[in-house]
Amino acid sequence: MFKTGVSRDQVSLLPARVEDYVGRENPVRAIEAFVAALDLERLGFGHAGSGGGAGQPPYDPADLLKLYLYGYTNRIRSSRALEREAGRNLELIW
Repeated sequence: MFKTGVSRDQVSLLPARVEDYVGRENPVRAIEAFVAALDLERLGFGHAGSGGGAGQPPYDPADLLKLYLYGYTNRIRSSRALEREAGRNLELIW
């Protein structure tokens, strides 16, 4: 089981969905489609896993790959800068 965020389709205030903030031609949609088309297990992507012990569950490797690709295409190489962007940038929240 992976950590997941709030659904993009969840109703919220102004506009009704996060989906409405990201245009159809936005490059993040290409990143989403590219990663969704990959067989990540066959490519060797995995997660460290918590082994059922204490602590938070691991992040989905697909989500981490999307974050990395977004950072690479937008010249954001620092993990701290990516963390900041993920908290405020609607493209990454999407």
